Amino acid sequence: MAENVLTVAKRDGKGKGPARRLRSQGLIPAVVYGRMSEPSHISVDPGLLLKAIETPHKLNTLLTLKLDGGEKHVLFKEYEVDPVTRKLLHADFLEVKLDQPVRVTVPVVTTGKAAGVAEGGILSIAAHDIVVEALPAKIPVRIEVDVTELKIGRSIHVSELKAPEGCKFKFATDYVVAFVAVPEKEEVVVPVAAAPGAAPAEGAAAAPAGGAAPAAGAAAPAAGAAPAAAKGAKPAEKGGKK
Repeated sequence: MAENVLTVAKRDGKGKGPARRLRSQGLIPAVVYGRMSEPSHISVDPGLLLKAIETPHKLNTLLTLKLDGGEKHVLFKEYEVDPVTRKLLHADFLEVKLDQPVRVTVPVVTTGKAAGVAEGGILSIAAHDIVVEALPAKIPVRIEVDVTELKIGRSIHVSELKAPEGCKFKFATDYVVAFVAVPEKEEVVVPVAAAPGAAPAEGAAAAPAGGAAPAAGAAAPAAGAAPAAAKGAKPAEKGGKK
């Protein structure tokens, strides 16, 4: 792993006032946290800091801070940026020993094309990072996960992965890293035809059969009664003269 050197300076003042004065000088406040020592308050050039971590390891880049003639090996721990300008406002470092392992988060990258994707499945990444324990100089850039043999409905757990040389995966549960999901089928609604003789739907008028049905409430003609005269027809003449 490449090691980048960064020159920093001690700072005495704390709080918003001294921090503003530092930023007006083009510097930002920072803190170095040690495992067995008190935190060191320093100032650093944000431009040089960002340039120092422009490596494949990014935030996991091993840095050497030069301070008052001495050196400290550190990793970038946390930072704060302005929500509007996105400029770096504050940085925290973690002091490390080159012969002692540290825990860091390393990004996951998939390789190959999953067999299930060719069958219509959807490849999903459930874990985008993995916690790794390694010596500071052995921290990997990425964790490669080969998904070539992954079929529909199958998954890869963290316990199935092989850690890079000099590293260990740290996990409490055997979580899923990647899986191929079954594609969701689109539901097709097929209209159901009414069976012959079936009652019409509620509120629908029944189709007339062989002529219009009598109006609701109309009385049926009595048996043997003569049919009603057609509209406009002349009444039948009475019987002959007596």
